[in-house]
Amino acid sequence: MTDLPRSQHIVASGIVAAVGISVAYISFTQEPAAAFLFPRLISSVFVVLALWTFGKALLGRTKVGNGLDTRAMLNILPGLIVALVFVYWAAKGLGFYTASTLAFFVLLSLYDPAPHSELRSWVKRLVITAAYLAVMYGLFAGLLNVFTPREILF
Repeated sequence: MTDLPRSQHIVASGIVAAVGISVAYISFTQEPAAAFLFPRLISSVFVVLALWTFGKALLGRTKVGNGLDTRAMLNILPGLIVALVFVYWAAKGLGFYTASTLAFFVLLSLYDPAPHSELRSWVKRLVITAAYLAVMYGLFAGLLNVFTPREILF
């Protein structure tokens, strides 16, 4: 495989920078301001990194590989589908914590190389998912006081 053309680096990093700027704009224009403190912080860092990458692409200084082949895309596709369902439906429909726990468990089950036929591997997945939920809740609800989408469960 050959390296990707320079224009692909420019277009891809330009799209990411545009998305970053739009997310930052949305987070800085929403009220109440306290509810958007964490998104403002993250989106600001995201914009800086995205613009840096875009600038490097414009100057031809990107040192990226060959891109993704069909096999890699097929490996990523199930995770992408889970992420899209989470973002566009589950987070609002089921509540942030319930949806992110389900999405994490599904992704862990899809990509964990442990056999699906053994009870031990399922118990391990459940324990890891419970730890994930505890960390997410501790970070967002306890430490950062971030407002999350709440619906059915919590």
